[in-house]
Amino acid sequence: MYPGHWADVKPTTLAVIDAVSGAGITWQELDQRSNQVAQLLYACGLRPGDHISLLMENDLRYFEIAWGAYRSGLYITCINRYLTAAEAAYIVNDSNSQALFASSALDIAAALPELLANCPHRFIKGDATSDFEDYDAALEAHPTTPLAEQPAGDSMLYSSGTTGQPKGIKRPLSGQHVSAGIPGVEPDNPYGINAQSIYLSPAPLYHAAPFGYCMRTLALGGQVVMMQRFDPELSLKFIEHYQITHSQWVPTMFVRMLKLDSAVRGRYNLSSHQCAIHAAAPCPVEIKQQMMSWWGPILWEYYAGTERNGTTIISPEEWLERPGSVGQAHSGILHICDENGVEQAQGDEGLIYFEQPTMAFEYHNAPEKTSGATHPIHPNWSSLGDVGYVDPEGYLYLTDRKAYMIISGGVNIYPREIEDALILHPSVEDVAVFGVPNPDFGEEVKAVVQPVATVRQDDQLVDELMAFARANLAAYKVPRSIDFLDELPRLPTGKLYKRLLKDQYWPAKS
Repeated sequence: MYPGHWADVKPTTLAVIDAVSGAGITWQELDQRSNQVAQLLYACGLRPGDHISLLMENDLRYFEIAWGAYRSGLYITCINRYLTAAEAAYIVNDSNSQALFASSALDIAAALPELLANCPHRFIKGDATSDFEDYDAALEAHPTTPLAEQPAGDSMLYSSGTTGQPKGIKRPLSGQHVSAGIPGVEPDNPYGINAQSIYLSPAPLYHAAPFGYCMRTLALGGQVVMMQRFDPELSLKFIEHYQITHSQWVPTMFVRMLKLDSAVRGRYNLSSHQCAIHAAAPCPVEIKQQMMSWWGPILWEYYAGTERNGTTIISPEEWLERPGSVGQAHSGILHICDENGVEQAQGDEGLIYFEQPTMAFEYHNAPEKTSGATHPIHPNWSSLGDVGYVDPEGYLYLTDRKAYMIISGGVNIYPREIEDALILHPSVEDVAVFGVPNPDFGEEVKAVVQPVATVRQDDQLVDELMAFARANLAAYKVPRSIDFLDELPRLPTGKLYKRLLKDQYWPAKS
């Protein structure tokens, strides 16, 4: 379904609520304003298959813009609000977005126009400038009626790659009407999300999972309660206040909530809460067990990627019987293969592939990356680069993640981009970046630097490199610490033997 259907069923019911302010947008308003967005984009000359970008804080307008794209047959790219202007502009340019919706509340918005190669239509929420058209004024110039044709659009979100430049994950459009073609909508979904559900979203909307689950909930007629940012106690307060039935989390959030004083944790009535969904990073078994003891057996876990090439799901009951598993295949057929693509025996670990009738996605403007994710023999099998094994009953266990990707608080960080930035500093001869343990975030960014021979390895150099990183990278990519070595371990071929470095910072496996 889509807002047009639910506007007929319950026009004055709130579809989305800002958790802090209590402000909301009704189904009728969401339907009408998303129609205006669709009409605006059509008037700008955008047609099915074209692209738009959205750079905004968590805001009620996020959903009307997204639905405007979805009911126009367009691709929408949600951009991380914490990127630098150059990083955000790269995504707008690479996606060939013909329209950009931004917010004046974000400092980087003002710097974007001069960095855009070909994005003729720019709209801003808040203070308009000569480079941006006022969003609300532009909307009011268009009717609230739907377009004559409403083919379903989709998201094209960006995920960083090992080359350092983010890649757009592009899936073919369904060609169906928006009422039937919303990606990921399953009326009989295992989580029980339906028109009576009240879904709490505590995370930034530019992330794939929060955005996707919000859109799916709305497609199914459920209500979305949107937090501006995660706060452990406020999350509990909102579950009670809004009578939340469903929610979506990353393990770091569980850790922070568990660290609340027991009196605070016991202060709130969580009895309405029926289903807590989590993914993004492996959840330590002991953390999940503690959450189950507190919230009851309501934690559902899945394994999937933005690529949407396959999914595993495990129920609370199944997980309690198989701690550590991420479940059986829900979408796609699982295959575990060695580095040559040869399928492994049951119980043996290897690269995880999902089989679909056809290749599920491509990396936009990156055929080599698409090829690297495709099985060497089967063109309809694809991998996210994760390693695991399957037990006799078909339950998947993850044993490693993409080679050196850092998952910090549920956010994917790729070392190569940070290495490429730091190597430009004149005092840096060589550099390696990887994740090291962090009790709150799972991992944090560590840089090991080989300075040029004439430079002193001291705190002053650390400060210089930190400042340099902050000037050239988004804040969450900046190393939390920097160590020095006289020489980094490289093979005769020149390849960095990063595992030798990383293993020094991780506890030995028993």
